[in-house]
Formats: sequence, structure tokens, C-alpha cells
Amino acid sequence: MAKGITRERIVTAALELLDEKGMDALTVRALASRLDVAAPALYWHVRNKQELLDEMSTFVMRRVTDALSSIPAGADWRDDLATYGRVLRTEYLRHRDGARIFSGTRFSDPEVVKAKESWLARLTEAGFSLAEADDAIELVTAFVVGFVIEEQERSQSAGIDPARYSLADRDAWLGEGAELVKAAGHLRDDGDQRFERHLAVLLDGLAAQSR
Repeated sequence: MAKGITRERIVTAALELLDEKGMDALTVRALASRLDVAAPALYWHVRNKQELLDEMSTFVMRRVTDALSSIPAGADWRDDLATYGRVLRTEYLRHRDGARIFSGTRFSDPEVVKAKESWLARLTEAGFSLAEADDAIELVTAFVVGFVIEEQERSQSAGIDPARYSLADRDAWLGEGAELVKAAGHLRDDGDQRFERHLAVLLDGLAAQSR
């Protein structure tokens, strides 16, 4: 085992590499180079890139649960789920491609998984069945993952090509007709307002189901 190499150090270096170069550049070989060790030395701790992503997503989710533990419970389940969604988005946005590292991963810390117990309890006490409560948490998680992936991809693409999402260019490209499509494009907003509006629609649907 390489001296001084720990999972914590590996994850910290992996997140730094992610922030600098993005998901596609995150490889075991690149990470080993950053840590100044031979790639096989990392296999004592992470067997492959998927296991590395598992560790990274666990690290981020641990921050989510820590942040949530310091926030008082809301007035009802809707407030709690909204807070969860906002905290999750905030933590994803701390890293380039932050939401992409989360997709398809498996948490490696049982305490992170156990943190879901209190959420399921709150939702079932509010009248959700256990299956509905689990679905509610998973739906909010999936929404935030998808929203942030799109949010970060658009931001990064616009940084490379500022004209990529020009509405004037898009309208000219569409030509005659499609007036509603054009108008809808000009109504689009990004960032917090769009997130809150979409999150509210999702929570409205869950509220209707739980009645």
C-alpha cells in the first residue's frame, strides 16, 4: 500500500481534479499522477472509476446530511423536502459536473444511507405510505440531479461559446412560424427562480397524491 494514501486523500484529490478538468478527465491514471503514485497503488482503496465515483458521491452526500442536520425541521413535509432539494443543489453546484458524479452511484457509508430513516419517518407520519415516501425522496433527488446537470452543462457550454444560446440567432434559425416556441424561449429563465418554480410543481404533485 502506498504510504500516505488514504481514501479521504484520494477523494479530495479527485474532487480537485473534477473542478479543474471535468468529469471526462477524471480517470484513475490522471488521479494517480496528481497524487504522484503509480496507478496500481490506488487499487488498494478504489478498484475502478465507478468505485471512485461511489466514494466521491458519498463524500458530497455526507455534506448534505450534515447541512440538513443543522437546519430546524420545517412546518411540514413540503418545507422539509424543499429544503432537501435546495441543499442538494447547493452541494452539487460546489463542484464542476457535481451532479454527474452522483448518477448511478452507490453510497459507501452506511450512516449516509441511515440518514434517510428520519425522512421516511416524517413522510409516513404525514400520511404517505412507505412506498410513496420513498418515491417522494427519490423524485426530488432525480429532479435536482437532472436540473443541475442541465444547469452546469449550459453554463459550461456558454462559457466556451457565448453565442451558443442566443435567442436572436435561434429565432432567425427557426424562420417563419413557431411563434409560441419563440415566445416560450424568451420567457425562459435560469438559476434560482427556475429551480424554485419547477420544485414547486413537483411538490404540488406529491401533495395531490398524498391527499
